[in-house]
Amino acid sequence: MSNFLTSAFDTVRRSALDAARLALPQRCELCAGVSGTELVCNACMRDLPWLSSACPVCALPTSGSACGRCLSDPPAFDATVAAFSYAFPIDRLIHSFKYQGRLALAEWCADAVLARRERSAASAKSPPQRLIGLPLAVERQRERGYNQAQEIARVIGARTGIPILTRALHRIRATPPQAALPWTERAKNVRGAFACDLDLSGLRIAVVDDVMTTGASLAEAAKILKASGAVSVENWIVARTLPPAG
Repeated sequence: MSNFLTSAFDTVRRSALDAARLALPQRCELCAGVSGTELVCNACMRDLPWLSSACPVCALPTSGSACGRCLSDPPAFDATVAAFSYAFPIDRLIHSFKYQGRLALAEWCADAVLARRERSAASAKSPPQRLIGLPLAVERQRERGYNQAQEIARVIGARTGIPILTRALHRIRATPPQAALPWTERAKNVRGAFACDLDLSGLRIAVVDDVMTTGASLAEAAKILKASGAVSVENWIVARTLPPAG
């Protein structure tokens, strides 16, 4: 489907959903109060852990400038835009989306990412030319039935007109879930997990995912994409996990 048709389809689909939500008002995903056409009511939206001042490279909280780690040991990716800290109740929303089939939350996640990107320093740069949803292992996607990152990327693509590359990046080996591993083991776990089959020469890429924890998977993906010719790689993320205290 062409980008024009995808965007037109998304507009019609969103109008139909809004009409349905007006006829049958939504209940907020968080407080269960009436929320009109929105999945999360205005009061709950104001109380969410928005991530406003963060390192433009890794999205960990800073005064807004690049953090010391990114300056001394730059990751393979060039920038990260994250809408929220991964804390309550964002963890609850993402869990519902990721594991309970609440696919309607893909639109909410996409809109939050785009809103954050518009306010970020990255917005002053040339926009990405292609989107890639961070791929799941085949077995994991088959078990879940969908890839949450790809669902968010699909909506972002429809909103922005940026083409999505659905087969550029793929996992060539299954790895244990990152969440089950200590932070120090995660980079080793995903080493060599991705491959890219397309020539990306000269392209600016945005990789979309739901949660960024250590950034190990995204760094490995960026390394592979740049080896295939990408000139820059941004991460577009719904929520950023903060490092353990202490």
